[in-house]
Amino acid sequence: MKLTKEKIKEISNLKNEPSWMLDFRLKSFDKFLELENPNFGPELNIDFNSLTYYKKVGKSTSNWDEVSCNIKDTFKNLGIIDAENKYLGGVNNQFESEVVYHNLKDELKSQGIIFLSTDDALKEYPDLFKEYFNILVNYAENKYTALNGALWSGGSFIYIPKDTKLDRPLQSYFRINSTTMGQFERTIIIVDENSELSYIEGCTATQNSQDSLHAGVVEIFVKKNAKCRYTTIQNWSLDVYNLVTKRSIIDENGKMEWVDGNIGSKITMKYPSCILKGDNSSANSISIAYAKENQILDAGSKMIHLGKNTKSNIISKSIASNGGRSNYRGMVKISNNAINSHAIVKCDTILLDDLSQSDTYPKNIVLNDSSILEHEATVSKISEEKLSYLMSKGISETSANELIIMGFINDFKKELPLEYAIELNRLLKNN
Repeated sequence: MKLTKEKIKEISNLKNEPSWMLDFRLKSFDKFLELENPNFGPELNIDFNSLTYYKKVGKSTSNWDEVSCNIKDTFKNLGIIDAENKYLGGVNNQFESEVVYHNLKDELKSQGIIFLSTDDALKEYPDLFKEYFNILVNYAENKYTALNGALWSGGSFIYIPKDTKLDRPLQSYFRINSTTMGQFERTIIIVDENSELSYIEGCTATQNSQDSLHAGVVEIFVKKNAKCRYTTIQNWSLDVYNLVTKRSIIDENGKMEWVDGNIGSKITMKYPSCILKGDNSSANSISIAYAKENQILDAGSKMIHLGKNTKSNIISKSIASNGGRSNYRGMVKISNNAINSHAIVKCDTILLDDLSQSDTYPKNIVLNDSSILEHEATVSKISEEKLSYLMSKGISETSANELIIMGFINDFKKELPLEYAIELNRLLKNN
């Protein structure tokens, strides 16, 4: 399907959007046409004329009985319905281009928490929406933020009021189920002063013979003394280009944590970022990427220190097998005014065979002499000595490899909710 201004006007009209949003979409489309692909990372060969840019499959509801059987069964088989009942405070489930099921527990609603699809937030909270939309991730930043600006649909909008600490996570799940599908959700999260949020995101797609595209945008605002943890387990099928821009800004004494797992996709380019604006703010990013045959996972993190006494920590774990390529690409910048700041970067990679590759592309900048930046990177293969020792105890070579890999990613697994750690174990064993 050829993307045109008429198609964008049609989408905006179907959503019954205000005129300023249509203007924004058209401006973003013009920028998309103007910009080239990024001049770094893997080569992108996307046939934009083959993609389906918008597909609505049903109205949003908070009652599973009102969701079509095939969609409900998909989410049930993924474990989403059980997770909602057991330990989640609210869920937002997107199928293709729109959220099809959404629910927030009544006790959380009574605290003034807002958790909606981003489309609904535009309608129900227009002033709050406009205050934070397109602030951290500008539509003109790159070709795919521009494409998201033109076509965004679905995603999550969350506002946590002051002095509110959730005792259970909120979760969104994004599913691509059609061939050549383009998914362009937009997520905005605001954690107000002295509040805390844990948010979990899952992503999957069916395997198809032609490529699909996922180009999401995430903007997170962590206010004074607030804390946000954003956990992602991405298991896209091997025909998906996963090109995502995620960014947070942290005020005084605030804390941001990215926990980022990348198992699937054909190509991933994703670098969750933190702007440490406030004094004494801090940020952590811990990630794993497992690249297999015909996969390139180009991932990492970015930390921009602006406030005094700020701290950041990046831990990146990469695994590559069967000719896959897993790269770390990141940046740490400590500005002139960010005195007495401290940043740590640690990148570890295991190659499981001689066909696989891994590269590290760090960019580290320190612009004052009272701050410290530490960087460490290692690349290794599975030790024959360790394998021999485990096999001497009666463990098969396959199981011994699994044990070594699980030990390698232990730091990441410790940061996951139990149910997600179990699911990660399953995904890795199946790969």
